[in-house]
Amino acid sequence: MSTETQRKALRGRVLTFNEDPRLIEAGASYDYWEDGCVVIDDDRIAIVGDAAAILPALNGKAELATFTNDLILPGFIDPHVHYPQTRVMASYGSQLMDWLERYTFVEEQKFSDPEHAHATAVFFLDQLLANGTTTASVFCTVHPTSVELFFAEASARNLRMIAGKSMMDRNAPTELMDTAEASYVECNELIGRWHDRSRLAYAITPRFAITSTEAQLDIAGRLAAEHPTVYVQTHLAENLEEVATVKSLFPEAASYTAVYDRFGLLGPRTLLGHCIHLDESEIKLLHDRAAIAVWCPTSNNFLGSGLFDLARLQEEPKPVRIALATDVGGGTSYSMLQTAAEAYKVAQLKGRSLTPFEAFYQMTLGNARALQLDHEIGTLAPGSMADLVVLDLDATANLTHRIDAAHGELEGILFALQILGDDRCTRATYVAGREAFTRAT
Repeated sequence: MSTETQRKALRGRVLTFNEDPRLIEAGASYDYWEDGCVVIDDDRIAIVGDAAAILPALNGKAELATFTNDLILPGFIDPHVHYPQTRVMASYGSQLMDWLERYTFVEEQKFSDPEHAHATAVFFLDQLLANGTTTASVFCTVHPTSVELFFAEASARNLRMIAGKSMMDRNAPTELMDTAEASYVECNELIGRWHDRSRLAYAITPRFAITSTEAQLDIAGRLAAEHPTVYVQTHLAENLEEVATVKSLFPEAASYTAVYDRFGLLGPRTLLGHCIHLDESEIKLLHDRAAIAVWCPTSNNFLGSGLFDLARLQEEPKPVRIALATDVGGGTSYSMLQTAAEAYKVAQLKGRSLTPFEAFYQMTLGNARALQLDHEIGTLAPGSMADLVVLDLDATANLTHRIDAAHGELEGILFALQILGDDRCTRATYVAGREAFTRAT
């Protein structure tokens, strides 16, 4: 028996991108309505455009939410984040390798406890939604239970999430190590239960080359070949000590990137966190394999890892696909706005100006394209899933003061949000047409 369509309409400033503003004239890369309307039928966007044209045609047959002076956007997308590291954020005083041993590995051992894993998944997803993030690619721990409970909680909220069990069979505490054979069995079981179920997808997740033997990396490549629609996520060239350690473990490899390539782990569904310390041959290899370099500026700055060279990686004739991510808990904020603010500063230090149009494109459609999900998310185009964020342009006195000076100019409004915005800007977050977060007034 059919049910009646549930129709909602959101009115406010509306912005959606349709192309990378770096590649075409910025004004042609987006659609913007100062008084716009997004109509949602059940879980998908039905109509988007000027409110004056849309609202009369609805004849009052829609639940209307008016967001005066707020900005309605596609939900933000975070393509590299660690849900077991929520309690590791703001841990003082060390660079990557020491930080992992002193803080991260200690915390991750707690995820053998299902109650702890579930409570953390709830907290983590609450934080994402409070920051307007509706999709993420997530590292879990080595424990299969950590993946099961994360996916179960994400499924209950109808979230579009990617996640996977960390694979580690050396150079880690015994409590966090599996074996190549065990990881193959466990990943296969998790893929069978969760991949492409509801709005979920699996990611094969060797933590990085330091913590996986050749046998385990070979297993990871085998899994990728056997399941071509899953993702691969790992870390690459984040820290100079890390790079040197990989060289000592794989002395025959031409480079760190070549290690992953040898085992069939580089491809258009491969997400590589950091990618700071790369030589020219590695950049060419990433370009040739269409793999994604995931920029994590707050994490890189916090851990002193280095400055991501956006201009170099985007340089023709060998541009690399780019994504932008928080990398919590090395990252210091769940907010994609704060992440974009730090990205702007890093780009400036490397002689590259990151425009607000590029930043907001990257947080939405750009990251969706990196995940090959732009047919479903990252845009307000009719037919897309209704994952949206509503940003309050008056969230703080400082933001109001600055945006007033923009005199309605979109570039000035976006740049103020990018530099001054944070979780306080999130008025509401919608997931598949349902209001999943509302800020307390």
